[in-house]
Amino acid sequence: MPSNNPSMLEPEEHVLSTLERDGSRRWLRPRLSKGKFLTYRRWVAYALIALFTLLPYIKINGRPAVLLDVIHRDFYIFGGSFRPTDSLLLALLMLTTVLTIFLVTALLGRVWCGWACPQTVYMEFIFRPIERLFDGRKGVGGKPARPPAAWRTAAKYIVFLLICAHLSHIFMAYFVGVDQLFAWSRGNPLDHPFAFLIIIAVIGLMMFDFCFFREQMCILACPYGRLQSVMIDKRSMIISYDPTRGEPRGKLGRKKRDALADKDKPDEERTVALNIMEQYGGDCIDCHACVTTCPTGIDIRDGLQLECIGCAQCIDACNPIMDKIGRPHGLIRYTSQEAIEGKHKRLLRPRVLIYPAIILAVSSLFLFLLITKPPADVTVTRQTGRPFMMLASGEVQNSMRLKIVNRDNREHRYTVSVKEPAGVSVRMVEGEAVTLSAGQSYTEPIQVLADPAMFADGRLSVTLTVTDGAGFSTDESFELKGPWQQPDTEPTPGTADETPNRSEETPSE
Repeated sequence: MPSNNPSMLEPEEHVLSTLERDGSRRWLRPRLSKGKFLTYRRWVAYALIALFTLLPYIKINGRPAVLLDVIHRDFYIFGGSFRPTDSLLLALLMLTTVLTIFLVTALLGRVWCGWACPQTVYMEFIFRPIERLFDGRKGVGGKPARPPAAWRTAAKYIVFLLICAHLSHIFMAYFVGVDQLFAWSRGNPLDHPFAFLIIIAVIGLMMFDFCFFREQMCILACPYGRLQSVMIDKRSMIISYDPTRGEPRGKLGRKKRDALADKDKPDEERTVALNIMEQYGGDCIDCHACVTTCPTGIDIRDGLQLECIGCAQCIDACNPIMDKIGRPHGLIRYTSQEAIEGKHKRLLRPRVLIYPAIILAVSSLFLFLLITKPPADVTVTRQTGRPFMMLASGEVQNSMRLKIVNRDNREHRYTVSVKEPAGVSVRMVEGEAVTLSAGQSYTEPIQVLADPAMFADGRLSVTLTVTDGAGFSTDESFELKGPWQQPDTEPTPGTADETPNRSEETPSE
């Protein structure tokens, strides 16, 4: 609505596709354009929704296919176990993912946004169809002729709430597992308030997004649309309008359009109508079908825009119009800026060669480290407190902490022994061996005993060997603390050696 203030300048066009000229919110209700791209996108969307829903239920070796246990810092991804100690593996995986996004964008433009992004998938194939059903625009879309009844609006938002609740629980299952989630769902929410608040927060954010924010997530909040300007070039695939074919655009009379569309008309009448249209202008008849169907409200004829998500709805809207006026498809199509400008399309270029080379190198390193990763993690650290004790037997005792993590998918029995030097012994709480099931960890103090005469300047290097008897064996070296020289008098049983030494400072964990 125009402003009543004469001192304010009126914009020549929309500043944003979701804003009116006076700055108020422009609510988009795109019409549904059926076509082959919509059918393909619907298949992809439903497959992705099914994958997202079923993935937490799929188990590999007794564990969920994907479990991101942040609390216990355990990550299980398709049978592989990842822990915070695998920082290099996680960094390589993230780098490979980012470079793959760069490569796909350089080749296919914003195919992710229009075909696989969760925002687009759920908005266009779950929430908008439900909204059209309750608004009386099922299978058609567009603005209702009259405001829907209050009960329809209330029912619509109740259905939205139920869907968001379902999605939030599936989202939580990726972090706690479906078994734990079902147990929580049957219990008192106050028994697990943190998880309950997370689910409520996710439901609230989804309701805000899909009921109010909607396409503004793509236009205002998502950074990917702005990053595409540096990730694509003139040879990247985009959805574009062909101005050399479509301009000058204009209206086409109904009789002329009918004469072109009717295949039974005499050839003379069709030829006359075609000559009139060619004299009149380009193929675009300015019907605005591509504008009314756009889920972000843009006019594709204005060129490449960051609001375009590459959903191809404008293509599905334009092709039937071309059929009606007897013109070939492709006025709006998947193409590139170079192709639109009439230049020869070249697929190979530096970035599409450099990206795959880097991806191959990084992913090869990732797979090598993943394959050669040991089936168990072993760590030996020093316990807090006194650096060593002098026992009644005359031996020097160091208290260490042994941690073993079984990364394998089956149970293992680990034994601990001293590899070197001879004369050093180790005592464990659970005896000489410990049995761990798949994914289980063991952290217990151990006592390492050595003769005082073995220490040089209060230090003694020791190597422990941990093996499971089934092919896994690793050596862990560390340093014992002891007296600087052998005491002249017998130590008091159970007391610490009072000989000055340089190891009074407790080492960090």
